[in-house]
Amino acid sequence: MPELLALCRAGFEPECVQELEQTLAEREGSGYSRTERDSGFVRLTWQGPDSAGQLDADQLIFTRLLWPIVQEMKNLDPKDRAKPMLEWLEATGLKLGDLRVECADSQAGESLRALCRGFESAMLGLLRSRKIIDKHAKYGLIVFFVSTDHALLGFDKVDLIKNQARGGIVRLRFPSEAPSRSTLKLEEAFQVLLTEGERERWLQPGMSAVDLGACPGGWTYQFVRRSMRVVAVDNGQMAPSLMDSGLVEHIRADGFAFRPKKPADWLVCDMVEQPIRVAALVGDWLGAGLCQRSMFNLKLPMKKRYAEVQLCIETLRERAGGDLLVRAKQLYHDREEITVLATRPLRQT
Repeated sequence: MPELLALCRAGFEPECVQELEQTLAEREGSGYSRTERDSGFVRLTWQGPDSAGQLDADQLIFTRLLWPIVQEMKNLDPKDRAKPMLEWLEATGLKLGDLRVECADSQAGESLRALCRGFESAMLGLLRSRKIIDKHAKYGLIVFFVSTDHALLGFDKVDLIKNQARGGIVRLRFPSEAPSRSTLKLEEAFQVLLTEGERERWLQPGMSAVDLGACPGGWTYQFVRRSMRVVAVDNGQMAPSLMDSGLVEHIRADGFAFRPKKPADWLVCDMVEQPIRVAALVGDWLGAGLCQRSMFNLKLPMKKRYAEVQLCIETLRERAGGDLLVRAKQLYHDREEITVLATRPLRQT
């Protein structure tokens, strides 16, 4: 039976499994998982039509990267881990366009990072010397180290291997002028949940945004740096540097009670609140035409987190009314939360 490897945030393996199994069921497939808590990855064996196994990590909330597992290798010799992999590749006669060596984003994975970097460089050299690398090949090899002597091999399209962030993690540098590290969550959300074309169209100078629960201004900063105007709603204190920009209007008010005098291009919200309340609030704004689109975080409970996510998205759609494009992801800079984009369908924006 075919098997998939999914990378996720350590501690969220159950939610990753629930989402994968539900997605398989929706495609008339089924599966069972093998995983360990805090491992940062899930192995899912599935059966059903081919379409059931053709899952896209970009369409999943708790999965960062996803590959089919084609070979498992245990008891690797630490002096020559490459030998059995090369022998297997030569026996298959496959040609590869690229190579990526990965490990989990977990405590155990942290100890494997140096091994992955060194092995990738050495293995690429061996593949080239044996003429297994072919620039015309459409697929590349993924080597995922579970431990120093245990690896899972998979394939992915070369263009995806070249363009995907390692581990599915967009690593960003904290801008020294930003007032809080929460700014990285919104910056990553713009990178992951928006296409390049959407970023160009939807984040233009002169556009407007409302930031609920804004202080000290980490999310507001992302709009100001793009020369966009922001209404920052919070009873706290905004960073003086943002107020000095001339682009920010600070309103001391309750984020749940505030309503703008005129519609905004964006509504963003990173308030520490019950997720269902935030989902309903954003849905009300979209339903009333008070914003064109929204990016917001849902702080998840400790139990039944996937069920809570489903309820929140359902509530969001109901309160917004009409067609709604929704994308959601647990980002690297998120913790016990997910980030959601909600907007009217592309043809209307």
